[in-house]
Amino acid sequence: MKLLNAAQIRQWDEFTMQYEPVVSLELMERAANACARWLQQNTLADSYYVFCGKGNNGGDGLAIARLLYNSGKAVTVFILESEAKGSEDYISNFNILHHLSAIPIYQLRSEQDFPLIPDACIIVDALFGTGLNRGLTGRAALLVDHLNNAPAPTVSIDMPSGLFCDQSSLNQPVIRARHTLTFQVLKMAFLAAENEAFFGQVHLIDINLHPAFPERVDTRFHLINKTMARQLYRPRTAFAHKGNFGHALIVAGSYGKTGAAVLSTRACLRAGAGLVSAHVPEQSVPILQTAAPEAMLLPDTEATHIAHPNYAPDLFSAIGVGPGIGTAIKTKSFLRELLERETRRLVLDADALNIIGENPGLLNLLRPDSILTPHPKEFARLFGTQDHNFKKIEVAVSKAMELNIIIVLKGHHTLVALPDGTGFFNISGNAGMAKGGSGDVLTGILTGLLAQGYLPKEAAIMGVFLHGLAGDLAAQNKGMDAMLATDIIENIGNAFQQLS
Repeated sequence: MKLLNAAQIRQWDEFTMQYEPVVSLELMERAANACARWLQQNTLADSYYVFCGKGNNGGDGLAIARLLYNSGKAVTVFILESEAKGSEDYISNFNILHHLSAIPIYQLRSEQDFPLIPDACIIVDALFGTGLNRGLTGRAALLVDHLNNAPAPTVSIDMPSGLFCDQSSLNQPVIRARHTLTFQVLKMAFLAAENEAFFGQVHLIDINLHPAFPERVDTRFHLINKTMARQLYRPRTAFAHKGNFGHALIVAGSYGKTGAAVLSTRACLRAGAGLVSAHVPEQSVPILQTAAPEAMLLPDTEATHIAHPNYAPDLFSAIGVGPGIGTAIKTKSFLRELLERETRRLVLDADALNIIGENPGLLNLLRPDSILTPHPKEFARLFGTQDHNFKKIEVAVSKAMELNIIIVLKGHHTLVALPDGTGFFNISGNAGMAKGGSGDVLTGILTGLLAQGYLPKEAAIMGVFLHGLAGDLAAQNKGMDAMLATDIIENIGNAFQQLS
């Protein structure tokens, strides 16, 4: 699913008006009707304070106010005055509302005009929408602060006012909405962790924009959903045998971190690799043979850490390295030797990334299409600290292009940055996965998919969705607080079934 920017969303409106055909005022009425229905069905208040700017977002707010009034609600409208005349659709809706003399309309010309807001009402924020391209100042900024300090909850229309659609809003005045009713598609702003305090719960409101438009535009960013994952999934044929699904190698574990090896190995098995071998410290062998009896073991000559490859890496279809391996001197040497060889289909995670972060020259040894799976701190060690999430996204994409690798930047909406300059945000998963071991499970899943012959791009996109979907299924059974990384592994099979 394509992730459109603010300009493309406006073009989608224009395309809809041209090809349905429909006029802009009718399109605004669609949006207002959908929002008014949501408000009536999901809020218990009988009183609504609707705050409007003088653009089309304000026009939406005026239409919503009229529809709420017509449904028997008490509505009060406040208009943030400015030198601007107002958009045509705003003016049309203002004139309609003005004739309904029962709806009080107040102009906010100064801070002294700001109303005292009762806690029993709902604030509807329709001040500014996706077209905002500069930070709020003056009276607008003061009004945002006033609404944020009000006791009543706020529902924002399309975007919380002050929030930029496609760039960072850090340190800007922004409405803190409890709910955001956004039109037709998710916006980039809702995928950035730094904006979580502003948008609350996001609800997609379908306003029936013309379905042909997204296919006509190119976008840098996409959303990974079940439809996309299902298209990548390759069901097994009846006459398949284990040789058809590759031989995966997991290199993991050190003294006190054998659990990382267990999790990544078991996840690799559950992801469908035909054969799985695990290279682990010698002391970890009994644990792995008990916890993952289906895997074969390649004991290191060192008892407590990874140091020596006693195998030819080229024998394996894919290799996942890093979970729990530590950063001992011999382990660092092992990783350099592995990267210097003609190793195919490599997944690098955790301590493998920390070692590379300490020795940036190792980045130049990465084979094309290697998959790196850093969490935010590991990403900072590799590529430096960024001021905000949007800069981090740009760095991930640019480094993927520069190094010809795939970067899986983990988070609530994990980003898969590809060498061609595109990025894919995952929409599966939940906060219950924010626990130790979840990343080890992802490494196993990605390695297992690569071993089966999925292209690296396919494995990364499908793997992060499968990982998140298994986490969602685990949360349904265990709850987000109690679920563990092992619960994600146990639900990989159920996640596959949902893609069948």
